[in-house]
Amino acid sequence: MDQSRTFAVVLEPEDDGGFIVRVPAFPEIVTYGKDEREALAMAEDAIRLVIADCAARGEPISGGGPPRIREITVTLAA
Repeated sequence: MDQSRTFAVVLEPEDDGGFIVRVPAFPEIVTYGKDEREALAMAEDAIRLVIADCAARGEPISGGGPPRIREITVTLAA
């Protein structure tokens, strides 16, 4: 039976274009895409690989829980 799971991903824009992608539930995943669509596809592939590896080793699959995203404003001395 197929299962669906939803994982949060963080896309960090690069200065030269493209995105670095991180998956908080799987800290070992760091990937890249030249645009948002490619970045998300790369993240999906990486998540599938990590889950398959965990399953093959009989390890539990991290759920991670929903991330909490906050912003912090930092004032820098002039």
